[in-house]
Amino acid sequence: MTPTAIAIPFHAALECSSMSTDTTPTDAEAACFEAGIKFGSLYHQFAGTPVSPDTAPSLATAMADAIENQPHCREVTVDVRTDELEAALAESAADYTELTGRFLEVEIVVDYEDCVVVTRMEMEDGYPLMRLESVRE
Repeated sequence: MTPTAIAIPFHAALECSSMSTDTTPTDAEAACFEAGIKFGSLYHQFAGTPVSPDTAPSLATAMADAIENQPHCREVTVDVRTDELEAALAESAADYTELTGRFLEVEIVVDYEDCVVVTRMEMEDGYPLMRLESVRE
């Protein structure tokens, strides 16, 4: 079976009222895009990784170090919520579980052309919500 690709033409995307009508993204828009790329990479690269309370600190460091390699990334802070991890393991026969968003709190700071974007992921109403905290030019 051949996968189906869905694409939105660039001109249609520009019709969104929150975007500039110019075809060139602003520095703030580009910085926000970069932050989204970093979060997508972080979450989808590491989701499912085996994690335990003993390996959580080194996994958090590896995640932060990996994402900080990407362009325009100023700082990444990853905290594995060990209290939540230990609670999940208390209900399990295994000594580890797979990493999901409920075990993470993440902050990513992107600096693109002197526009600094701060983004955060943390649990909100049972969902790992990724959001834009601030944009400073």
